[in-house]
Amino acid sequence: MTFDINIFHPMGRTIIHLDLDAFYCAVEELHDPALKGRPFAIGGRPEVRGVVASCSYPARKHGVRSAMPMGRALKLCPDLLVMPGRFNEYSRISRQVMEYLYRLTPLVEQISIDEAFLEVTELPEEGISIARRLQMSIREEIGLPCSLGVASNKMVAKIATDVGKVDSPRNSPPNAITVVPPGEEAAFLKPLPVDALWGVGPKTAARLAELGVQTIGDLAEYPEVELRKMFGKNGIDLAKHARGIDNRPISTSHEVKSISQETTFARDDADKSRMLHTLQKLSNRVAIRLQNSNLSAATIKVKIRWPDFTTITRQMTLTQPTDQESQIFNAALQLFLREWQPGKAVRLLGVGVSSLQQGSRQLSLWDDGSESRD
Repeated sequence: MTFDINIFHPMGRTIIHLDLDAFYCAVEELHDPALKGRPFAIGGRPEVRGVVASCSYPARKHGVRSAMPMGRALKLCPDLLVMPGRFNEYSRISRQVMEYLYRLTPLVEQISIDEAFLEVTELPEEGISIARRLQMSIREEIGLPCSLGVASNKMVAKIATDVGKVDSPRNSPPNAITVVPPGEEAAFLKPLPVDALWGVGPKTAARLAELGVQTIGDLAEYPEVELRKMFGKNGIDLAKHARGIDNRPISTSHEVKSISQETTFARDDADKSRMLHTLQKLSNRVAIRLQNSNLSAATIKVKIRWPDFTTITRQMTLTQPTDQESQIFNAALQLFLREWQPGKAVRLLGVGVSSLQQGSRQLSLWDDGSESRD
């Protein structure tokens, strides 16, 4: 279901959401045009438990999807070409796209390497015209396909992009533009599944399904007071979002809230020395990222995934924030040893930090780094 319009009400906001179609794959096709029309995927090899980071549209016709184990992807598509990622190149091309957006307006909010919001309310052109010009220019100047959503707020613009991509043919980049006119937000959202809405994850969707809420329209009609009782403040947000209301501004700066590193073992591993070595290596990477960003962290987290894919996270808060590998590793080690028993295999290990603050902080000789339990 798509909506189109030629003009927006002059008093409303005009937000564009831009999503580069199959970005990693599109960059690879720029460097090697012979890849066009072929099923291929960017990611790790199946023998080392690689996952699909991105896949071409011909691969998607076979059921291959991002975040899928590469081994399963090859079973679905035996002819799949598996390629390692060139993430430095993807970052370089992403910067080119974002620089182009900044030429249009300073009100740009980049939300990932291949997605951004723009507010173009003050520009003299209509939203649909700006979207068409953006799409054509990014294709001609940079060589990349993209899809766009245009609406009066960020949430509806993002969902409009998603709807346009789903409604497009699956064997090529969507190159979709979907416009939702002011006043039509609720009508546009009404038939969509409730999990298309921001703030509705699998658990919330399951609870809503128990109440007979299947679509966003169902949610919009549900009593707000009941949603508030069940979901607290999130229930108020759900009620507003279901009616297409989202007053959040474009955020032109992003505060880093956490830093993490993780690794998946090639085979489930129960060797203590290798796991402790991995924890130290991950702690080192996290510490380097903190130091390079002039940040320190008070909360240390460990992530453990067992062979049955059960995943747990544990954390502790230090008495003083730190950017030092030794302090991060010592905390991670304590957390890990509380959960691991000798001989128990591990599939994945991760170390992360949060409660960040500007400035490095090294513990003195009198600080013991002890934690207060969360």
